[in-house]
Amino acid sequence: MRQKLFGTDGIRGQANTWPMTAEIALKVGMAAGHMFTNGGRRHRVVIGKDTRLSGYTIENALVSGFTSVGMDVVQLGPIPTPAVAMLVRSLRADLGVMISASHNAYQDNGIKLFGPDGYKLSDEVETEIEAEVFGDIDRLLAEPDHIGKSRRIDGIVDRYIEFAKRTLDRTISLSGLKIVIDCANGAAYRVAPAALWELGAEVVALGVAPDGRNINRECGSTVPDHICRKVLETGAHIGIALDGDADRVIISDENGQIVDGDQILAVIGENFRNTGRLRGGGVVATVMSNLGLERHFEKLDLSLIRTKVGDRYVVEAMRRGDYNVGGEQSGHVVLSDFTTTGDGLVTALQVLSVVIQSDKPVSEVCRRFEPVPQLLKNLRFSGPSPLESEAVKSVIAAQEVRLGRAGRLLIRKSGTEPLIRVMAQGEDQTLISGVVAEIVAAVQAAGQGEGVVSAS
Repeated sequence: MRQKLFGTDGIRGQANTWPMTAEIALKVGMAAGHMFTNGGRRHRVVIGKDTRLSGYTIENALVSGFTSVGMDVVQLGPIPTPAVAMLVRSLRADLGVMISASHNAYQDNGIKLFGPDGYKLSDEVETEIEAEVFGDIDRLLAEPDHIGKSRRIDGIVDRYIEFAKRTLDRTISLSGLKIVIDCANGAAYRVAPAALWELGAEVVALGVAPDGRNINRECGSTVPDHICRKVLETGAHIGIALDGDADRVIISDENGQIVDGDQILAVIGENFRNTGRLRGGGVVATVMSNLGLERHFEKLDLSLIRTKVGDRYVVEAMRRGDYNVGGEQSGHVVLSDFTTTGDGLVTALQVLSVVIQSDKPVSEVCRRFEPVPQLLKNLRFSGPSPLESEAVKSVIAAQEVRLGRAGRLLIRKSGTEPLIRVMAQGEDQTLISGVVAEIVAAVQAAGQGEGVVSAS
């Protein structure tokens, strides 16, 4: 049986290992390029990437694939994922590609595809592309006269910086604010510090020296303690941590306390409501979001619509219900008035606008609700998923009964990494700790022969 190529966020895996090989990237370029090429005019794809060493290999293979089926290529270089989504529309391209594995270590890489409307491709379109990749791919090759061209264009970074700045009211200045920004040695290492400085802030920049191997390494949104320490050390007003492709953000307040995606959703959702900009009567989040966020919105007479984990599912729900604020606890926040996907920089700017207009410290602005106790454990595994074990299923069922109506339990396999995530939340910290511990132990026991190696 053929392995599935696309996951919950495009194609992802270890570089130079299936499916993240040059051969697959070439075929994906051919299949996607052919699908989005129709009619006699010239067709265009824009390709961005983060700073991973393997980006060169994947980019060159994609360029070969796209040009071989007659599509012209615009190479954008290192630039955030949301910039690619924006530039697909701005440059009137037929397709956009981001080469990134987001928050993963440099050994991994991925391919995300965007349609001409700037939204990630649907499952149905990805399935069609996958079928072509594993089919008679050579039949898609263009005649010699119709082979595409590839070029790089100047000013792309500046174009995105201006776009991000324009999401703020022109009267807002960041003058007087000291901001720590951690770019994770990733795609935003040039654009984020520049945008904040141009808006008037004093900028302390971290994670802005990528070398191909240090993306997300002890920095960025997955290691927010880094900015918390720097905020305290420098006396900054706020810390902002992006991930490798800058589509997510985590914040530190002036006291070095972390502000996660749930609190950010509360800040922006409430502000949009108060200014008459919130659409749909609520905010979209995932099953991972804290119960405290749901209760906070209930008090404001707003709904919290929950989806499966993954920003694509958040976006789908937003489009169906005409919501303009949605996101994940991890810091993926989608503001559809401005963007079609998560944008860490734009999200941070919206929080900063509330801080400026309220004239209050970040600790006050960004503490909208008291989170219900929540515990998340990640278990890395290789081989078959231990969740298929009958023993594990039995323990999970028993713990669901134990938790009852006192909280929520979520166990799932990550769609982007070989991880099993075990999460429980409820008012009783001792209870949820016990529930998670029992399930973690069962998963580890079931996976002993299959390579479960760590829990965090």
